[in-house]
Amino acid sequence: MTDPEKPIDNRILADAVDEAKDMGREGLSHPSTKPVLTGAAIGAIAGGVLPVVTWPVGLIAGAGYMLYKRVRP
Repeated sequence: MTDPEKPIDNRILADAVDEAKDMGREGLSHPSTKPVLTGAAIGAIAGGVLPVVTWPVGLIAGAGYMLYKRVRP
């Protein structure tokens, strides 16, 4: 899948992009879709509650964090 000689940052990004593409193709049947959507919802709620962060920023941060946790547990 990825070259072990590449720096880890490039491998994480490549794996995250591949995972996001697979989630887009398979929809809710993909095992990562539901945790990422849950993280996005929690992030949006947290962003709505916090005075400095808006809900779209929280949504993106929550989804990004859960996608990262799925790629690199």
